[in-house]
Amino acid sequence: MKRLLLTILLSLGLLHNAQAADELGFAYQDRIADAASIIAVDQGYFTEFGVALQPFRFSSGSATAEALYSGAATIGTMGDTAALILLTRNPGLTILASHGGGEGRHRIVTRAGLQLHSPAELAGLTLAVKKGTSTYGGLLSYLQAHQLALSSLKLVDMRPIDMAPALAAGSVDAICASEPTPSLAEQQGGNAFCDLSGLGNDYPILLLASSDYISQHPQQTVRFLRAMAKAVDFINNNPRQAAAIVARKTGLNEQLTEQAMQRHVYALKLDANTLASLKKTGQMLLNAGKIPALPDPVKRSTPEYLQTARQQSAL
Repeated sequence: MKRLLLTILLSLGLLHNAQAADELGFAYQDRIADAASIIAVDQGYFTEFGVALQPFRFSSGSATAEALYSGAATIGTMGDTAALILLTRNPGLTILASHGGGEGRHRIVTRAGLQLHSPAELAGLTLAVKKGTSTYGGLLSYLQAHQLALSSLKLVDMRPIDMAPALAAGSVDAICASEPTPSLAEQQGGNAFCDLSGLGNDYPILLLASSDYISQHPQQTVRFLRAMAKAVDFINNNPRQAAAIVARKTGLNEQLTEQAMQRHVYALKLDANTLASLKKTGQMLLNAGKIPALPDPVKRSTPEYLQTARQQSAL
């Protein structure tokens, strides 16, 4: 259905295959984790660095992944789990960099009247999580670390936007999601249980790109990364102003947005920790039968564009 929708949008000219021209199609999401993308577009940084950009803003990771997979976009942002799944399906994609993350950005919140004191108490509960997301990958790692079988929980595949209302209504016992959904759930009476930190994973948000496009447009790719780097610097140097921009674009409360952004780390990088986190998540997905093979994060990365962007920024 999603692919059919994209095909219709392409035919109507609402989306187009950016690979047919020099224009760079950029798919990102209206969420806290994509703050750098939101800021770069809002502040005109891509224009400032001379990037011919066509931005596509979506409200789900699956739509972003589909835009990239179909060729409607040439660069897209997504969490580690979604990125690893997509890399196994499309050999023509490469990792450019991570632009955010944070090991505490995924949290478990329980319904009002239910307070847990140990991971073992999750057994038998109905827990909502969006499958195929970074949060889902983190949950699998969390359960594995605490020797809890996935089958011990009653998992409900649910969109994050529906989680807080479902928890408040008592339709589920707990939710596992990335910020700001847990904070929204707490505002509606939910009880914070834990975050998914301490598992050796900082859950990077990745920039995936078409290998063909970036090899044919290296300067455009470097300028794109320089614009993203400036957005990251803006967030870290002006956290309140950045939160106000993100809140305006996402429709979230500004105070809640600032609180949620503090659980994230915004940095443009492709370092050993990022690659190790990806390998750890990939191995977990492979062991759980969620991917047919383990993509090698090092072999599926092209760090030279980020290196060049850093060199040019230092001039």
